[in-house]
Amino acid sequence: MRIQTTITKTLFLFFAVNMGSLHTIQAQLSPPGLGKTKTAFWSAVGVKRKLDSVGKKESMTYIGLGRKSNPDHSGLLENQAILVLNHEIYRNFAPNQQYSYAVSYRRQDNYETKAPYRFEDVEQEFRIYGRYVYTLHLSDQWQWKNTARQEFRKFYTADFNKAAENFQFRSRLKTQLAYNFPTKTKQALTLSAEGLFAVSRYNGDDKKWSKFTYKEARLGLYYLLQIPKTPLTVDIGYVNNLIKGYRAAKSGVHYLAVDLIWTIPYS
Repeated sequence: MRIQTTITKTLFLFFAVNMGSLHTIQAQLSPPGLGKTKTAFWSAVGVKRKLDSVGKKESMTYIGLGRKSNPDHSGLLENQAILVLNHEIYRNFAPNQQYSYAVSYRRQDNYETKAPYRFEDVEQEFRIYGRYVYTLHLSDQWQWKNTARQEFRKFYTADFNKAAENFQFRSRLKTQLAYNFPTKTKQALTLSAEGLFAVSRYNGDDKKWSKFTYKEARLGLYYLLQIPKTPLTVDIGYVNNLIKGYRAAKSGVHYLAVDLIWTIPYS
């Protein structure tokens, strides 16, 4: 009980401190992987802030929650899936080029793989990652963005003991095409495809490494709207998660995602 209280206080302080230092980036809060299921729902609230007067440095902190169905039906709100706290700093260092770095905490609920799919355990993850983005402005309306992201993921059980998987290095390659509507209100439609590849180190007497291999793909379609006369942006999206070897979902896991982002200008 004391451990849970300490964790709660730590997470609250992490989020509260970072909320004071935020601003604007044009991107949705894409859902994390929610495991082997059929349908899932992801929702996040983020705060963005410019960190300089010339618009080269920005940051974003968000808190997100995910829920999911059992593997054999589509009740996408049925089970708690994940809690995410994320803080990322971005810098536009050259024309069309950007890098960022981030720290993240994730608490994921695991369930048995066979009916009645009872709750099994909780896995905790601390993650750091870096990202490089190159954007081509094809026209006033069209943008083509390509991203390379490298992650280090460290895993723990619910009480911070060793998890079966000790840590993982994961590489992500993403391409995204965005169309900005020629309207007075800021609206955009994005289409993306991302491939994920990873190698893991496991706990145990032999402490084995896995092979570096393809793990999954994520295909996304998002609509973004800046609510007129407010600092708020709403993102509504669909993601199809294709997990390697998961035959129960031949057409992939289907996600519905809704995000709300509050932009704070530089001062």
